[in-house]
Amino acid sequence: MATGRRLALCAVSAVALVAGALGTTSGASAADDPPGFTLRPGTNQVYVLDATPGDELELLDGDGAVVETGTVDVQGSLAWRRLSVGPYTVRVAGDPASESDPVTVTGFRSPPPPQSFYDAQTIDEGFHYITTRDGTTLSANVSLPSGDGPFPTVVEYSGYGPSNPADTTFAQLFNTLGFAYVGVNIRGTGCSGGSFLNFEPVQSLDGYDAVEAIAAQPWVKFHEVGMVGISYPGISQLYVARTRPPHLAAITPLSVIDDTFRGTLYPGGVLNTGFAVPWAAERATQSAPYGQAWTKTRADNGDTECADNQLLRLQNPDPLQLIQDNPFYDPVIADQVNPSLFVKKIDVPVFIAGAWQDEQTGGHFPALLDDFTGSPHVYATMSNGSHTESLSLGVFGRYADFLDLYVGRRVPGDAKKLVAPILAQSITGVGGLSLPPGIDYTGMTYRQALRTYQSQDPVRIGFEEGAAAGQPAGSPLPRFVRTFDSWPVPQAKPTAWYLTPGGGLRTSPSRLRAGDVEQRSYLADPTALPDTDYTGPGNDIWKASPTYDWRQIPDGKGLGWISPPLAKDVVAVGTGSVDLWVKTPEADTDLEVTLSEVRPDGTEVYVQSGWLRASHRKLDLDESTPISPVHTDLEADAAPLPAGKFTKLRVELFPFAQAFRAGSRLRVTVDAPGGARPLWAFDTIAHGEQVTVAADMVHRSRIVLAVVPGVKVPATAPPCSSLRSQPCRTYPG
Repeated sequence: MATGRRLALCAVSAVALVAGALGTTSGASAADDPPGFTLRPGTNQVYVLDATPGDELELLDGDGAVVETGTVDVQGSLAWRRLSVGPYTVRVAGDPASESDPVTVTGFRSPPPPQSFYDAQTIDEGFHYITTRDGTTLSANVSLPSGDGPFPTVVEYSGYGPSNPADTTFAQLFNTLGFAYVGVNIRGTGCSGGSFLNFEPVQSLDGYDAVEAIAAQPWVKFHEVGMVGISYPGISQLYVARTRPPHLAAITPLSVIDDTFRGTLYPGGVLNTGFAVPWAAERATQSAPYGQAWTKTRADNGDTECADNQLLRLQNPDPLQLIQDNPFYDPVIADQVNPSLFVKKIDVPVFIAGAWQDEQTGGHFPALLDDFTGSPHVYATMSNGSHTESLSLGVFGRYADFLDLYVGRRVPGDAKKLVAPILAQSITGVGGLSLPPGIDYTGMTYRQALRTYQSQDPVRIGFEEGAAAGQPAGSPLPRFVRTFDSWPVPQAKPTAWYLTPGGGLRTSPSRLRAGDVEQRSYLADPTALPDTDYTGPGNDIWKASPTYDWRQIPDGKGLGWISPPLAKDVVAVGTGSVDLWVKTPEADTDLEVTLSEVRPDGTEVYVQSGWLRASHRKLDLDESTPISPVHTDLEADAAPLPAGKFTKLRVELFPFAQAFRAGSRLRVTVDAPGGARPLWAFDTIAHGEQVTVAADMVHRSRIVLAVVPGVKVPATAPPCSSLRSQPCRTYPG
């Protein structure tokens, strides 16, 4: 996912306030006993510091019962998580005399500190530490724009390196736009203290504390801040904003997820080892002691707080083990990393953007758009493209205007015209581009500008990104844009094409009886294709013309169905459902379905894919629709396929928007997972088993798309190779 920056704070009085309020304490020890220890209670956690390595410690609740035990690590630390609210003490096992004074563990819904806690912290330009409610300090770096303050201010918050003073890319970007920029490292990362676990609840509260401490600074205009960031720092905004910091003005989450388990980690119940697992492994590496090289440099140069803040890192849970231990949706764990369940709590304006074919987070995020029920304004921009499309020229103007209007409370300016082309060139390698025309705010007051912005349809869809007229192929600009007043698009009509026994797609179901047709089969062989369709270097996939290796499925290793040439244009916007009647001699199998467009010239364009482990087929009937099958993914609902019988499986196609022109044909394929998308590879159970797909009057296998009538499209299709993140190949038929 993307990169980050830093922020600042000071705080002898603030630390004293926290220590006094939360009861940081030392373990008692007799003169001849081992050294004592320091306790830091927090949100459903207790940290032990300064203990004797190797000691066995016991955690006792308010009734004196031992509720947890643990061994002090070589850095003298121990952490207990997921504790109930209440008083606790700690002692060395077998040594009642070492028992500490009581400390109080708080909960996620416990009241925040008073405003005076934030007012007591001083954060100046440069590198500092912010103190959170449990005494943990977060490394932060502040970069101010030129001129006299106060300044409209934005905060980036993640476990990358946002507080690294040497990483100035985003600081310079936002400073040029006229914003003060503050980069804050999540606890347990960078020079921040504490122990790290991806998206655990305490990080949300830390974000609240960071927002409030920054907003209290005299150089922050209106004493309110916005949040910015793409990918990890985009996702983190959702977690912070749900806590409703009083001085948060707006958020701008870019290239995010809606549901970690279903959208990225285990899509359809199949583990994503191509991106999700390596990303988690990278977080573990970077949150280890001095896991980010710049932190060691700071410590070696005398930053003792950065050094001390590494001491709890050996208490980080192993994310890879957590992933392996939870192949089903466990609400206790998965709900905490499912933003679709809590974005309803966000009460500030939201600007969100991303791409359907995002090779990292996956592009499933539009599923949460209608969950922002508490936000006064939600603006969404989506297109085909890669992980960085949310910063493309087709998005950036509207994005910068949002920040000016909702954070800066000012008429949008022209600095974006300078910044956007430079950013686009740095990402895609295409120079000489310009920001496309947007709203002309000339002569408007702030209120007029705000009303004009708000009068536009909130949902904006860029079609055929990479094929803008008069621009180099692969430029980060859409060919045309259509807007809608909500998501899912209210005009969309579920439209079905039915699979035929001979490999066709028809708008009416087959009238053939099951006994009168020969059903088609394939061997689910995950080795038949490369793991992914892109094997190029690193982030070159963001460039204008990446080289894909999107191959046709070998004979016998998958099945395909294709429609007759379309009589008229068909524009689909939304998710899709591929409903298959499947039989296999095995108890389970994994499926990958892919939708493509076959043009009259014989070229085939990738559109979208979906995945399903057959044993995860149980639907959440309250959430599922004809175009969006939602599976429970609960272990209790998992079931083997019945022997010798066809079973209906509904596979969700991730969201997309595609204009299929008259004369083109729709094509659907099914095979074992892998080879259809960049970076995404899978830990599949498919191993060459025979899979049969029925298509007859009883077993009405079909694909259902969200077709939006009345959408006008350019008469001719764009050059096949120009579309961003939509590979092109020759159709063999």
